[in-house]
Amino acid sequence: MNKNKREREFYSLDVGDSTFTVLKRYQNLRPIGSGAQGIVCSAYDQNLERNVAIKKLSRPFQNQTHAKRAYRELVLMKCVNHKNIIGLLNVFTPQKSLEEFQDVYLVMELMDANLCQVIQMELDHERLSYLLYQMLCGIKHLHAAGIIHRDLKPSNIVVKSDCTLKILDFGLARTAATGLLMTPYVVTRYYRAPEVILGMGYQANVDIWSVGCILAEMVRHKILFPGRDCILASFKMLLHTLLFLTFFCFFFLEMLFYCCWCAAQWEVGVVLP
Repeated sequence: MNKNKREREFYSLDVGDSTFTVLKRYQNLRPIGSGAQGIVCSAYDQNLERNVAIKKLSRPFQNQTHAKRAYRELVLMKCVNHKNIIGLLNVFTPQKSLEEFQDVYLVMELMDANLCQVIQMELDHERLSYLLYQMLCGIKHLHAAGIIHRDLKPSNIVVKSDCTLKILDFGLARTAATGLLMTPYVVTRYYRAPEVILGMGYQANVDIWSVGCILAEMVRHKILFPGRDCILASFKMLLHTLLFLTFFCFFFLEMLFYCCWCAAQWEVGVVLP
């Protein structure tokens, strides 16, 4: 492509604390969020005539860890196609050569909010059930393709005003085939399964644990297993489990005694009318 022509296709704009250099088809850029991997803004795509989200990955290949995350996210978003997984609409870089290469821009569907905001709302049983159903549909599709997300949390799940839910951020995703010796330093602390915290081998079920923690948070409006570190989080998991088992044992014993009492009354009634 002619150098001057390429330069005319892009323009630069300060968005929050970052400078976005994007194709001119994307207008009205506004910041909507940021994370460890990049900054996200909303924009209007003049070609598609719709609003989109643009995620800027700054220097994604500066080291091996960042490179792996960027590569995973690009490949998985391009390959996975499901109504409950965020869609990738475009990918571009404004740099003209490999020597200048620094930034990658991912253009995705624009949603209205993430689950962190939805959790603060009072949701009825129907909406809770529908959101959970969509989460599980998206995860089932990933697992069927041999992919473990490994970083499910409210900020990585987005929704629209009509309750449509989509899963995003695949920077930590892995194929299930590599699950035997995977690192424990995945999944935000509050949503880590015990086998992840303990550094044990794990498989796709770690995503289901995360979904359970998210569902509990949606119902309770607070994190299920809060903790400053993994040790405290593990202690709280154990405490919650013991409390549940204690409650269950007392409930079971109460029911057992009641059944025995009913049986005894029935026997007495037969012998002594």
